[in-house]
Amino acid sequence: MWRKLYSLSSNLSSNLALSLGSNHFELFGLSPKFNIELATLESNFRKIQSESHPDRFVSASSAEKLQSMQLATHANEAYQILKNPANRAKYLLELQGIEAISETNTAMPLDFLMQQMEWRESLEDAKAAKDINALENLLREMQQEAKLLQSEIAVLIDQKQDYTSATDATRKLIFINKVVVDINKAIEQLEANL
Repeated sequence: MWRKLYSLSSNLSSNLALSLGSNHFELFGLSPKFNIELATLESNFRKIQSESHPDRFVSASSAEKLQSMQLATHANEAYQILKNPANRAKYLLELQGIEAISETNTAMPLDFLMQQMEWRESLEDAKAAKDINALENLLREMQQEAKLLQSEIAVLIDQKQDYTSATDATRKLIFINKVVVDINKAIEQLEANL
């Protein structure tokens, strides 16, 4: 039993040192690129969560319990970032020293700004009319636009290493994600009032 506990403790210490000193991709054994294998991300996340679960450290020292909690917390934060395409793109840009969204970096092409206004107006009109079908149609349109941007970001980051263009595409994707969240909230509110 002591060997097993020591082995868990040694693994945890080495995993914690690796995780706190590495980027999110390294933590999960992935290459730092936009197109990742989500099944591998999920599997490696579950493995880390299992290895650092508090039940495995019931009789461990306070320091080991703290380490397991730190590793689990770090893994959860990293997983949440990497599983979301917009957050993953933003993180990849941060690894290159680029902030996709910042107070000094908010420029968007005029045509996209006009499109944003149209989407927001459509959202508000559908909410005011309590038109779930219109909201669902807008949601599908936004999801399709997000897929196109994700494909573009994959090429820009993974193949071309064109981080300037990837930053612009990432900003667009982040905005679209915000609109998708707002649409889903509006649909939920309307359905709750039926």
